[in-house]
This record gives sequence, C-alpha cells and structure tokens, in this order.
Amino acid sequence: MRIIIIDDQKLILLSLKKKLSEIGYEVKTASTKEEGIKLIESFKPDLVTVDISMPEMAGIEILKHIKESSIETKTVVTSGSKEEDIVLELFEYGVDEYIRKPVSLSEITVRINKLIGAPPFITNEKTEGSNTIIREKCIGVVIPCYNEVERLSDDIFTHFTNKNLGYHLCFVNDGSTDNTLQVLNKLQETNKDHISVYDCAKNGGKAEAVRQGMLYLTNDTDLNLDYIGFLDADLSTDFNDFDNLVNTIEMNDYKIVSGSRIDRMGANIARQSSRQLISLIINYIIQKILGMKFKDTQCGAKIIDKELIPILFNDKFITRWLFDVEMFLRLKKHYGEKANKMICEQPLRRWVHVDGSKLSMKDSLSIALQLRKIATFYK
Repeated sequence: MRIIIIDDQKLILLSLKKKLSEIGYEVKTASTKEEGIKLIESFKPDLVTVDISMPEMAGIEILKHIKESSIETKTVVTSGSKEEDIVLELFEYGVDEYIRKPVSLSEITVRINKLIGAPPFITNEKTEGSNTIIREKCIGVVIPCYNEVERLSDDIFTHFTNKNLGYHLCFVNDGSTDNTLQVLNKLQETNKDHISVYDCAKNGGKAEAVRQGMLYLTNDTDLNLDYIGFLDADLSTDFNDFDNLVNTIEMNDYKIVSGSRIDRMGANIARQSSRQLISLIINYIIQKILGMKFKDTQCGAKIIDKELIPILFNDKFITRWLFDVEMFLRLKKHYGEKANKMICEQPLRRWVHVDGSKLSMKDSLSIALQLRKIATFYK
C-alpha cells in the first residue's frame, strides 16, 4: 500500500514517514507543490496526506489537482486551522479525512488504516506510541553547554524528542574543557533528525553560545522552523513549562514569550536566598534601563518568532551574561513602543536552582557595571 506525505516541515515529514514505513506502508515524501504533484502522477498512491498550511495555498492547489485529474486516491488533510469554513471547503474538494494538529502519531495511523486498510504484517508492537505528538508548528530550542557533563540529563532529552516530533534541540558546546562535546555527540546519535550539536572551539560565554545557536537554526532552511527559543542545559526550567511558553506564543500575537521565576501560590520556585536579594536589586536597575515593567528578564527560558532572530541576534552582544537585556533593548530600538505589546512574560510553574551554576556570587556583583555599560552603549 502506497502513501505520499506532502508537508513543508522536515521534522513532520521524517517522523511520519518513519512511523508509517515501520508499520509496513510504502512511503514517499514531498515538501513542495511541484514535487507533490509530480510524485502523485508517477507513484500512483493509495493515499495522500497534505498540510494545507503550506505557503501560497500549495496544499489547496494539490487537492484541486487531484480532484480535477480524477486521480483515484484517498486524501487526508492535516492542519491546525479551527475555522469551520475552511474545513467545509476541504470536504468540497473530496477530502476523505481531516486531522487537526496537534495530534498523536498513533491517531493518524489509525485513521489511515481505516481509509486504506492496514498492511498485512502489522503488529501491536509496531503501532505503539500513542503519546507521540505532532504539533501544528515546528520549534527549535538552543541549549548552551559549558562543562555540563555532571548536569546533562541525556535520558530526558532523548525521551522528549521521541515524544514531541515538532521539536528540534540544538546543543551548543561553548568550548567546554571536559567531555561535554563527546556526551553531546553521543546524545545526537539517539535521534539525529531532532537533535543537532554546534561546536564552538573557544569559550565565548552564554550570550555568544545562544547567539550562534539561534543563527544556526534560523539558517537551516531544511528544518523550516516557526519559532526558536533557548533553555538552560540543567533544565532548571523543565520541558513542561517550556511547552507552555510555546502554547502561549502559538495562540496569541506575541513575538516573544519569556519565562518568569515569580514566586507565587501553586508554583515550585526554589532559589537561593542570597541570589534572590541580589536579583531584586538587579531587576530594579534593569527595569529603569529598559523602560519596561519586566519582573525577570534573566530567566533562561524564552521562545521567539523566527522572523525576529536577525534583529535580535545578528550582531554580537557586548556582555557575556546579560544578553537578555540587550535583546529587549534591540527589540525596542527597532519597533519603538510597539515592542511592549510584542512581549509576554509568563510565570513558570516550576524553577529549581541546580548546583553547579556557572554564575558565581562574584559575577553577580559585577553585573551592575555591565548594566551601566549596556545603558551607555544602547542609549
């Protein structure tokens, strides 16, 4: 039984192809309208899955071609659209099934089985994975790493990428002097389609590591990411909270959603008392510099619309740690007062200080001087 998957997002194509091939279907993929139509005519598929969210209405054009050419194949549309008019229009094109993202991989498999039947040697073992999710958007996550051998939870990263197919994790080795690079390369081997490693030969600090990772993912046209964010390697902010940040940016018009370690009822925010006092003083200074009522600019969990990456990250930062402040100043310089409405600061449900942080108390005391440098530079 033959299936064609047409989607402009590589992460979705590879994951769905792998799953359906393991089950026993013969699967081919295409990422553009032209490739898809050519493949349909030559491959003669039993079923075609199309993402109608592709640029320039390519998905709709493919459905039109199938209908006008009287090609005998079942059609399945995947989309995140909730507009009833669009769904009704799709069925007018003869669509056999509409699947709304996010959706589990196993649900897609079951619906395809009902349309064209299951391959003859399908087994229960091959259809496992009900918790594996395909998202509407694809997200890149930069994770800076400097001498992180003792704190890298590689099992957590592997499990997350296996269960969340719309994510791609990019680990940036910031000139580590221990075996961090070897650990990261081994981690990449567990899921090469969803994990990459960018190696910086020299240690440049967190700011430069994040900047290099953000530009690396932005320039990877094969991934075709919608949003790119960053997260600390120690997972002091866990993936559940990060996924909540992603959900917020997907469902609203914000361009940046930033985590905030606000101590509030129902949240597990564990911070060292000495750091907390210094943080309050520093945050007051930052608010004055930014002219924004930010509660926590320095939280290491943020998600950003990809179109902002060149504006925020093309130029090197002048500090090694306070790049978050510089990032927001660059946004404000580019968009003016509109920048305030482009940012959402979202409280985290959990944040735990992990021993081994690279930012010492001595570093914290020098931050005031760095902030003065930033204020002068961006004035």
